[in-house]
Amino acid sequence: MQYKLGLVSDVHATAQPLLQALELLTEKGANRIICLGDIAGYGVELGETVKLLEQYHCQSILGNHDLWYMDKDDDGTDDYAQQYFSQLPRYYQFSEKGIRLYCVHANPPDELMGGIRLYDESGELLPQQLIEWTQKLKNFDFQFLFVGHTHQYFDQQLANTRVINPGSTRFNNSCAMLTLPDQRVDFFSLDGKPLVRSWNWSKVFANSDL
Repeated sequence: MQYKLGLVSDVHATAQPLLQALELLTEKGANRIICLGDIAGYGVELGETVKLLEQYHCQSILGNHDLWYMDKDDDGTDDYAQQYFSQLPRYYQFSEKGIRLYCVHANPPDELMGGIRLYDESGELLPQQLIEWTQKLKNFDFQFLFVGHTHQYFDQQLANTRVINPGSTRFNNSCAMLTLPDQRVDFFSLDGKPLVRSWNWSKVFANSDL
């Protein structure tokens, strides 16, 4: 029997693309959906975003924006998002179909900054990064590693580990699904927009008059 794992990341307090991803992955039969962090940041719909993740019973982990949100000055209010983030782990590991899987926002073991950046800002693969991360992960004892943070989507074998970044629902217009036991990975575009291989703030500044 197949097991389908849905993946979203870097949703950045923007509800509509997240909802589309959750609906799409559910329609495609996801047994579980994991959010790889950065639920907060940039957008203004944090409460709605958190409630969507809860509604779809997502397993979420912390991202750097979520940690920064928790570290902000406490104004004495009962903050629903703060409570949600306070219960999230920095990483999550589990097994399915005899396969070991590891989830972290940036890179193992529990980094929220840095990240596995395999493409440049124009979407070209960086061979030196492949070499470096293959070396860094050579003793990593998991068949699959799921990461976010870098606003890139990819499925790349590095040493003995297959590394998957589903991309950002907000910036890459993407989410992903892993099907086991055949280990098939599919990326899906959201809202009819093209998939963006690599997204960086420089894209905004380059088109700005600032």
